[in-house]
Amino acid sequence: MSVSAPGSGSGSAPCRFAHYFAICGLDAETGLEPDELAALYQWLEADRQGRSPDTTNAGENFEQSPLKRTFKSKVLAHFPENVEWNPFDQDAVNMLCMPKGLSFRTQADPREPCFHSFLITREDGSRTYGFVHTFYEEVTSPQICAAMQTLYQMHHADMDSLASSLDEAEVSSPGRGPARGVSPCGRCSGAYDATRDTLYVSKALCLITPMPFMHACRRFLSQLHRAVTASQPPPLPLESYIHNVLYEVPLPPPGRSLKFHSVYEPIRCQRPGPGELPLADFSLGEAFQLLGVENLVQLFTCVLLEMQILLYSQDYQRLMTVAEGITTLLFPFQWQHVYVPILPASLRHFLDAPVPYLMGLPSKEGTDRSKLELPQEANLCFVDIDNHCIELPEDFPQFPNKAELIQELSDVLLCFGLSPEGGAPLGPTPGHLRGRVLRDLVDDRKNGNLGGEALAVLERLQALATRAGVTAGPAGPPASPGKDGESEAGGRPPAGGGEEELRDAKLNVQLREVFANRFVAMFADYEAFVIQSAHDLESWLTNREQMHNFDKASFLSDQPEPYLPFLSRFIETQMFATFIDNKIMSQWEEKEPLLRVFDGRLEKARLYGARAPGLRTSGYQRCVTLRESAQAIEQRLMKIDHTAIHPHLLDMKIGQGKYQRGFFPKLQAEVLLSGPTNNKWSNRTATAQRRKDRHRQHSDHLGLDNDLKEKYMQEARSLGKSLRQPKLSDLSPAVIAQTNWKFVEGLLKECRMKTKRMLVEKMGKEAVELGHGEANITGLEENTLIASLCDLLERIWSHGLQVKQVKENTYTCLLSSHAPVLSCLCPVTVPYLLKLIKCPLLHTYRGSLHIQNMSEIKTEVGRARAWIRLSLEKKLLSQHLKQLLSNQALTKKLYKRYAFLRCEDEKEQFLFHLLSLNAVDYFCFTSVFTTIVIPYRAVIIPIKKLSNAMTTSNPWICVSGELGDSGVMQIPKNVLEMTFDCQNLGKLTTVQLGHDNSGLLAKWLVDCVMVRNEITGHTYKFPCGRWLGKGVDDGSLERVLIGELVVPVGDEEAGKQCRTPPMQRSPTQARRIKPTGAQIQEAIGEAVNNIVKHFHKPEKERGSLTILLCGENGLVCALEQFFHHSFKSARLFQKNVFVWDFVEKATACLETADQMGDLQGGAPEPLGLTCETFCRYVNAINSTSRNIGKDGKFQLLVCLGARDRLLPQWLPLLAECPLISRMYEEGALLRDRTTVSTLVGVLQTLHDFNITLESSLIKGIQL
Repeated sequence: MSVSAPGSGSGSAPCRFAHYFAICGLDAETGLEPDELAALYQWLEADRQGRSPDTTNAGENFEQSPLKRTFKSKVLAHFPENVEWNPFDQDAVNMLCMPKGLSFRTQADPREPCFHSFLITREDGSRTYGFVHTFYEEVTSPQICAAMQTLYQMHHADMDSLASSLDEAEVSSPGRGPARGVSPCGRCSGAYDATRDTLYVSKALCLITPMPFMHACRRFLSQLHRAVTASQPPPLPLESYIHNVLYEVPLPPPGRSLKFHSVYEPIRCQRPGPGELPLADFSLGEAFQLLGVENLVQLFTCVLLEMQILLYSQDYQRLMTVAEGITTLLFPFQWQHVYVPILPASLRHFLDAPVPYLMGLPSKEGTDRSKLELPQEANLCFVDIDNHCIELPEDFPQFPNKAELIQELSDVLLCFGLSPEGGAPLGPTPGHLRGRVLRDLVDDRKNGNLGGEALAVLERLQALATRAGVTAGPAGPPASPGKDGESEAGGRPPAGGGEEELRDAKLNVQLREVFANRFVAMFADYEAFVIQSAHDLESWLTNREQMHNFDKASFLSDQPEPYLPFLSRFIETQMFATFIDNKIMSQWEEKEPLLRVFDGRLEKARLYGARAPGLRTSGYQRCVTLRESAQAIEQRLMKIDHTAIHPHLLDMKIGQGKYQRGFFPKLQAEVLLSGPTNNKWSNRTATAQRRKDRHRQHSDHLGLDNDLKEKYMQEARSLGKSLRQPKLSDLSPAVIAQTNWKFVEGLLKECRMKTKRMLVEKMGKEAVELGHGEANITGLEENTLIASLCDLLERIWSHGLQVKQVKENTYTCLLSSHAPVLSCLCPVTVPYLLKLIKCPLLHTYRGSLHIQNMSEIKTEVGRARAWIRLSLEKKLLSQHLKQLLSNQALTKKLYKRYAFLRCEDEKEQFLFHLLSLNAVDYFCFTSVFTTIVIPYRAVIIPIKKLSNAMTTSNPWICVSGELGDSGVMQIPKNVLEMTFDCQNLGKLTTVQLGHDNSGLLAKWLVDCVMVRNEITGHTYKFPCGRWLGKGVDDGSLERVLIGELVVPVGDEEAGKQCRTPPMQRSPTQARRIKPTGAQIQEAIGEAVNNIVKHFHKPEKERGSLTILLCGENGLVCALEQFFHHSFKSARLFQKNVFVWDFVEKATACLETADQMGDLQGGAPEPLGLTCETFCRYVNAINSTSRNIGKDGKFQLLVCLGARDRLLPQWLPLLAECPLISRMYEEGALLRDRTTVSTLVGVLQTLHDFNITLESSLIKGIQL
């Protein structure tokens, strides 16, 4: 940072209203110079389009009229010379004051003054605002006029030569019309003749301020221009007014208003108080009128999700209005990435940046949107301001309560007389049309300038027209009514100018209050989820990257369901992370201003009981502070708190700066380079500065080095923070290459952090399944992380792409490539690579064909993201991308030399990070595309050694998953394998297998069933190991089998293995190893505990309850062991005795006792009701048409009892049954009253949950 020069402004600059006044325009001494930035832009465009940049010229373009070319402008003067804490950036100011360079006009061209603003973002994130009034001034230098005449003659000669060659061509092809760009008339609109035309050149007056007082600066600059175009000189020299605004007008104190004086009228401005929304002076009403309410809410959502935002307009001020308007609505959050509301032509290469950005691209008149070449559009929000339309990116969640928000905003706009739909500005009024006719007479486009008596007559005519209410410009530069009610070039402002400014301010604050109220409602309890894990600031900064600062899973689980798609993505953004960082740091440092205001609003909402803490509802609550906020603004503007020193005569040299109408004078630098040092507010500022220095010294004394702190904070932010706005002073190709190298490094770092985050979160979930710790990720958050990975891959694949060449030739060159890898892989993201998906040689990767044929996906970007999810689920993402990138020749053809994919070391590290994701299991394709049709393959594997591999009966199968079932499907006889198409079943849970017991060899001994998802390749094993048939085993003709995911093994699949614990599987007879009583009680407790934990998980993470009920180590298995404990004689007359045999006998015994009246007479009434219920359930199971066998019936009884909360009542009933002494030995658990009582208490814990059973379990039961 440069130091203050001797001529620097006074030390009170931080409290000054304005820091600099600058004048940009034509330097008559250096003459006409082609715009170097325009030449650089041509070089960059040639590079983007694949042409050799060396073939471009140095800015000269003789095919274009010199009046339409851009010439180099310069900063002619700026005051003061320098300000220590805000150094003057001459190149940036010159470029942003005149983004298109100097512009020349003649008297035949429109020369209305115009106003625009800009901002410069410094490296520390602070902003400086610039406000520019551009007008046209007559060129008096004979050298400049002669040079323009020479350039026009050269241009005219070139056009004549081109026209003659075209005439010769037309002889051979007479059907052709005139060539494009060659005017058939003798004199085109860009003609210039020094003998008859008056030449005008653009000049800009600029005021640079630390805060965005847009209306006040616009009025001040407009009045300065009026002073040089008025017929009478101003009351004081212009230096007095400029000196006053630079050195004697302070910033208004917070919560106060200020009035200062300009040339003609006083100017008022106000500053919000400490508890109010921060200053925002750009008209939100205009932004809403430009885009409409719905489009602006959609744009607001894109900005919140940190997408790439590109604004597009011919008008610089419109770009600033929309950009500043949308960022002020983010309160309490702040945009953390590249922010360039007006992107100069020479910085067009920044559109290639693979980072979130918000940029404004000035368009040329008549430019077709379809011809605008953008590097990537998958994650781009394109806003065509002039045509009032917006193009949204793919996969776009809606803002919560969007319809209600739009309605509330519409009501606010209607109260101020504005249409919620927005639209084009109203057409010109009849008076304005008449004024245009009069202006044409003034300019006399056919006969050159008028002079002498004719001009005097015309001026009198003009004065009469003005008194009659017809708008007409003066004989000099024509007038143009300004937006704030003033005439930009002449005349006095209308009577309601102040009222219009007040109206805009009240509309601004009410619209912002509506948005702020939505964040107060959504984040009312955010503080409860902030994790304070560090004891001091230094340790927190040191370990920032490894820390979890916000409990995202708990926060999301506490939100209404409609909010989740948006919130799950928003809490992953950099602006939210910075907000939480500021909250954590506030325990050691002073609160960040926006955070302080937001927390104050939350406290106020709790104090007044506007919303009960912890109460989450998706209902919409309208803002109740609109009137209060508008009244605060009105009171400040109607009652001025402070009045600045009036402009006064300065100690100037006599005779310099003499007034000459129509020409801005050369200012006396001696009086403007420094200001007074005895102002009361100057002393106040010095005191505040000393206080700040002492505070900084105190922070240093605490032991934390400021440089170290800044280093850690910069690393804690995402990339792009240091590239918020590119430096404008050095734009050489070497600097551009260095900038792209920073992008490459940032992309690699982001890839490392994303994959690490995905692994840590996923492994944390699997640790829960292993019994370690608690889950810290939900299914919805996992989906958000994967969507973020897709965004990253899109940005990597689009970085440095040869846009034009790819659009035309990619598909052709890919088809002609002989690399077998490229013919078997699907593309990865952006549309230009998505042409690979249509390649007819996709024979080794069938998943690509399935994605291509998925009718549910409508866009190519959607297919690319589906392919990424599928590759990740198959653990093949890194392998496929490595093969895709192995063709070096193709990569060089498609990408520029600085592209990420052509940086070998970074590319290898990128693939390695993706390879690490193979360590965990993802179901990101299966769980997202729930409606697609998937082909499945089922294989029945019998136990062949017992020669019952086939059955003569008619077998059938039904496959069930978390998303549904396939329905009953017949298996052809003597066939053990079948394929079927079915809507996505999700993770497979159960298989129902059975047959009709027909034929001579009806018995069937099945080892297991294997089912494979043919798209994802996931294979599930459903163990059985039991007979199906009458008179064998338990007589079952149908069994419900529980599945487990098969983990690939072998050398080739070693890289795909993971440590995910296997799912539960079907219980088999092999499990019947007699456990001890203590082991049985422990198994029951564990089974019940697993069910309780299941219901305490987020709903989207719970998985299948059937596995916990019926699987190995499930509740049914544990209770079966309980009933088998000390069961008398496993064989009775050579037949197996099953638990269901005891249940049936007990039912018969209870029914007999009931008929004899034993239960009614001797037992309490509840026990009688329990007996009746138990017998009814058992009889209903026995009467079902399903042949599910004795074990299957017992399983069904347990499941129904758990669902209907009857198990704790049935157990004591069976324990008191008289039959128990004959069928159980003395030491049986069922005969121990203490054990039964304990078991009843354990089972009663399930009463707090609603257990829902799969239809495959309860099919055919009538209760």
